[in-house]
Amino acid sequence: MMPDAESGPTNVAKLVAYQEGSVVSRIVARTAGGSLTVFAFDEGQSLSEHTVPHRAVIHVLEGAANVTIGGTRHRVTAGELIPLPEDVPHAVEAPARFKMALILLRH
Repeated sequence: MMPDAESGPTNVAKLVAYQEGSVVSRIVARTAGGSLTVFAFDEGQSLSEHTVPHRAVIHVLEGAANVTIGGTRHRVTAGELIPLPEDVPHAVEAPARFKMALILLRH
């Protein structure tokens, strides 16, 4: 659950822990307009190619990810954002452990 404004800043990366051989996710916030989910990928793990009917943004929090969008592969490192267009196939791979936040924007 997303902390309220009275609790102060939150290090989002600390809301999810790495687990050997797994991708771990935690929904931090969800509204009618979208959601924020934090992921921790162990080395070699991935989310296979898929599409969603909404725009989204990946924000890499720790490490680096390989993100393929519409057949084009991008290396995204800590602190960087990459937009995911609606209805365009995309996939995420972990060459090493990394954490990301996924912001889903419903319209």
